[in-house]
Amino acid sequence: MKNIAVIGAGTMGNGIAHVFAQNDYRVQLIDISQNSLDKAIATISKNLDRMVSKEKITEEYKQRTLDNITTFTNMEEGVEYASLVVEAATENLDLKLKIFRDLDTFCPEDTLLATNTSSISITQIAAVTSRPERVIGMHFMNPVPIMKLVEIIKGYNTSIETYNTVKEISEKLNKIPVEVNDYPGFVANRILMPMINEAIETLYNGVAGVKEIDTVMKLGMAHPMGPLQLADFIGLDVCLSILNVMYNGFKNPKYAPCPLLVNMVTADKLGIKSGEGFYDYSESRKAEKVATMFAK
Repeated sequence: MKNIAVIGAGTMGNGIAHVFAQNDYRVQLIDISQNSLDKAIATISKNLDRMVSKEKITEEYKQRTLDNITTFTNMEEGVEYASLVVEAATENLDLKLKIFRDLDTFCPEDTLLATNTSSISITQIAAVTSRPERVIGMHFMNPVPIMKLVEIIKGYNTSIETYNTVKEISEKLNKIPVEVNDYPGFVANRILMPMINEAIETLYNGVAGVKEIDTVMKLGMAHPMGPLQLADFIGLDVCLSILNVMYNGFKNPKYAPCPLLVNMVTADKLGIKSGEGFYDYSESRKAEKVATMFAK
């Protein structure tokens, strides 16, 4: 199983492609936007350069990794010889269902279909295909090249053979696979998102400011990153989507998104990806920080 197709060239997709290519898999990276594909390759190259500078890999190893990746804007061409497809598109149910219907049509009958969804039912996604036994969740953590965990989620019809194959592949990527049952949010986001949502509620209610909330969680709870900074890193739109999936799935008000989160997403304040969320990531702000550093 050496031909891996990755659907989506965004943050998660390029990270997944990077990890597979670095471990000598042939990767077909697919996105409808050539610009997104070009940015993805540039990001992967930059991350590999960082590893070269730290002497973790050689220049030759970097080049071999990049040579393992081929880009496509046509899904049918990109998945023609894939043994495994990992879908890493936007966390949107309708989009994912369309992608899996297309994959079921375009892929060979024995191709395994995995989704990197962080919250959506694997059983529901598998149901739109003619091969539900070959559909599985393969939820990588961000940033993919660094984080060790992969949540492996079996749908109702996922076969043990599919699970064992994906578990073995995860281990070959030097990841630690953890089996999780198919419930909204799985484990990681079922625990993480209510914490982030509560941090936003705490800000919304005026209990403390952004930096103060994050400082309490970093210094008091030994978290490497505060929940509001982490929300910016994940993307506030992604956080909102996951909370909505859990709220609709469990019908429990504890998963209802905070109105502040809803308003920020509506205003396109999405975190790092938009340049502003709970923190300011704009170029002018970066310049101000640099000037302050030199002033010291």
